[in-house]
Amino acid sequence: MTYSQVAAKLDGLLATGRPAFIGYLPLGFPTLENSIDAVITMIDAGVDIVELGIPYTDPVMDGPIIQAAAQIALDNGIHPRDVFGVINQIKMQRPGIPILVMTYYNPVFRYGVEKFAHDLADAGGAGLITADLVPEQGPEWIAAADKYGLDKVFLVAPSTLPQRLRLVAEASRGFVYAASTMGVTGVRSEVGAAAAKLVADTRQAGAKHVCVGLGVSTGQQAREVGRYADGVIVGSALVKPLLDGSIPWDQRLQHLSRVTHEIAQGVAEARKDTNA
Repeated sequence: MTYSQVAAKLDGLLATGRPAFIGYLPLGFPTLENSIDAVITMIDAGVDIVELGIPYTDPVMDGPIIQAAAQIALDNGIHPRDVFGVINQIKMQRPGIPILVMTYYNPVFRYGVEKFAHDLADAGGAGLITADLVPEQGPEWIAAADKYGLDKVFLVAPSTLPQRLRLVAEASRGFVYAASTMGVTGVRSEVGAAAAKLVADTRQAGAKHVCVGLGVSTGQQAREVGRYADGVIVGSALVKPLLDGSIPWDQRLQHLSRVTHEIAQGVAEARKDTNA
């Protein structure tokens, strides 16, 4: 069986009695150097696994906060190939943290699927979360990921039928990404009520690890989701503190650190005094 950086991290954290905190930030926002500083800040404040998003011109899954940050990165000339250098620099500073790339499939396809897999593995990346790719349309990526020992994270949603849950569970490595609700990313007042059932159904379909994202934005929400999910995925709530360009960058990083720490506390407390 191919080794998985992410599954190993999840197993280690779950053995201590808590799920993982998976944090998303966009590559190159607002600059490449700033994005490295932001990821390091996020890790130091409690993130266990990083999702590094490649900005894309047609982000069908991204809500307004992530779209705004991604557009700034695109306007500054960010390119998908920049992700490899950023991963390498983060891994040199925080070697124990798995880094997944969150991407739409077109940038990978245009770069060259096997070349992307090779360069990602060479940089120390853990694998890809492919937001718009379903397993039956991704045999080239699946083969390349298997060749280079990369994780393959596919998505399920509350509308996913049982036979598709089995297909996704079988194709994924690292974890299955359970979207808590239908729609795009964003800060929400509550996480989709169907998320717990989706996690249970995905495990029943054969997935070893299931992590939940879309809408988790507070420590309390993270605490609730962490009771049943193997990992709590947070994106917009971490990007939002960095968006206000009228505030000095170091103050934005301090705000990011505070938000991250609050959510990390919720994750850490998720399974205390429970049998989860």
